[in-house]
Amino acid sequence: MQGRYLIWRAATYNSGRLALPAVNHPDPTMNTDLLNNFDCTSERVTSLVHNALKGADDGELFVEYSQVESLAFDDGRLKSGNFSTGQGFGLRTVADEAVGHAHSGDLSEAALKRAGDAVGAVTRGHSGTYADAPARTNKKLYGDENPIEAPAFGEKVALLQRVDAYLRDKDSKVRQVTASLAAAWQVVNILRADGQVLRDIRPMTRLNISVVVGEGDRQESGSYGAGGRRGFGEFLAEDSWQASADQALRQALVNLEAIPAPAGTFDVVLGAGWPGVMLHEAVGHGLEGDFNRKKTSAFSGLMGEQVAAKGVTVVDDGTIAGRRGSLTIDDEGTPSGYNVLIEDGRLVGYMQDRQNARLMGMKATGNGRRQSYAHQPMPRMTNTYMLDGDKTPEEIIASVDKGIYAVSFGGGQVDIVSGKFVFACTEAYLVENGKVGAPIKGAMLIGNGPDAMHRVSMVGNDTKLDNGVGMCGKAGQNVPVGVGQPHLRMDQMTVGGTQA
Repeated sequence: MQGRYLIWRAATYNSGRLALPAVNHPDPTMNTDLLNNFDCTSERVTSLVHNALKGADDGELFVEYSQVESLAFDDGRLKSGNFSTGQGFGLRTVADEAVGHAHSGDLSEAALKRAGDAVGAVTRGHSGTYADAPARTNKKLYGDENPIEAPAFGEKVALLQRVDAYLRDKDSKVRQVTASLAAAWQVVNILRADGQVLRDIRPMTRLNISVVVGEGDRQESGSYGAGGRRGFGEFLAEDSWQASADQALRQALVNLEAIPAPAGTFDVVLGAGWPGVMLHEAVGHGLEGDFNRKKTSAFSGLMGEQVAAKGVTVVDDGTIAGRRGSLTIDDEGTPSGYNVLIEDGRLVGYMQDRQNARLMGMKATGNGRRQSYAHQPMPRMTNTYMLDGDKTPEEIIASVDKGIYAVSFGGGQVDIVSGKFVFACTEAYLVENGKVGAPIKGAMLIGNGPDAMHRVSMVGNDTKLDNGVGMCGKAGQNVPVGVGQPHLRMDQMTVGGTQA
């Protein structure tokens, strides 16, 4: 994005004062009617878009203005502070399966004309019927406030310093503390060829804390984070950030006592919340419309079939107020929805953008998402999670004679075509005779998405979402998402370990 960028590195505290220049953030109320930011009238912008999309099946002008701020405190000092603003447009035209997309950071008539000439190549000789506009919505899932504006930059830095001091004072084993704050404010205008304009203003905040503890030559880490589409208020309250810091320290201390994980086939219990990232990767991506239209998903051609155990219901829900993955409207203007993907083990739905929905004879589901104006929209998840079952977490753990209890995962990978996945456990325990035993390190959960879903034998009654830290990558684009699930038992899963 073109715009204003301010970057500071390795700033340090001296006598309690921060050696950084003052930051003059732009007026948070500006730039919300983005069509007026072009160097021509909004009527002229509308006319150019209308002409560029003649003969198209669909398409739009996506205009974006954003502010982003991040601060990172590491090893007792402020390591970086970044602030940027940017704006630009992406012009897209759709003809059958073909897509033309041109973008620019220059909001000018000349740039828009050039973009129109570029995308016009897709519709040349094509005579399509322009798709109906998305339905309107009055629902607002988050406020318009700019979280970058409050608290002030210096207050945020002071908070990160307090986090560092708090953890170091709490346990002598703490060797390193890394704490970061990030905030974004995004304004989106979507102009269609018929002149309809849809707007959304999207705040985002996130707090992350990582701790390294050590004893002798051994060191282990733990981390915790929280965030969502809201201001910093609730995350920066003392009891809130201390709770996050305590969780990061607890995980690090658990890992310090962990023994090497065994390898083999085990019954596995997954914890509630963040372990839903496995569901996201192993199932969610395979249920995005583009992979199924192109028949490159392990779930292709299985609509209506039993693809998971009875009792497994998976939804993608972009309508939860304030959640990281939620959107009032998606990046094509379609209102977000509550979309049931798997119901009682049976495949009943896909996540769709407008193009894939049309080509598959289905409805758009509010899952058309893009990283920025410089990217094309595609089917992407919002908040993807499994619904409650009828078992308590205690019942599930008590049912396991010998197995693994995975409380938290780190990174994971999945092959969409085959459904194969691998996930690293960042907090896990042995389970013996129905009781949680010693913590383990180095455990890897290995499997195949459709097969793993059939191995679910017990579903807990404690569904929860993650704390608002998820990011999802697809085709080079990253977007914020939510994941979640209740406690689950999965029978005879392959676990990779480090035990000699």
